[in-house]
Amino acid sequence: MGFSETIFLFFLALLIFGPKKLPEIARQVGKALNEFKRASNEFKSQLASEISQLELEGQRQILPPAQEPAGSVSTAPQATLAAAPDPQPAHLDQNTLTKVAPDA
Repeated sequence: MGFSETIFLFFLALLIFGPKKLPEIARQVGKALNEFKRASNEFKSQLASEISQLELEGQRQILPPAQEPAGSVSTAPQATLAAAPDPQPAHLDQNTLTKVAPDA
């Protein structure tokens, strides 16, 4: 819609509604357009929020447990550990054992 068409519509509205009613009608149209714009922006933000929430839910998948690398020692169940022999030889006293710290 060009400038000349806008001027024509203004003069047509002026002739139909008169100079006293035209400002009131313009205010009402302005309020309606403002409310429509606000509702449109709210709808867009709600839609964007829902899309981002769906994307986050898609990323939160539960992954299966990782397989142990080849050559590693797997952990034994608790019952097997209880039945395992004591790793310290009986001839060593607990007080004579020293712990060695790993190299830093």
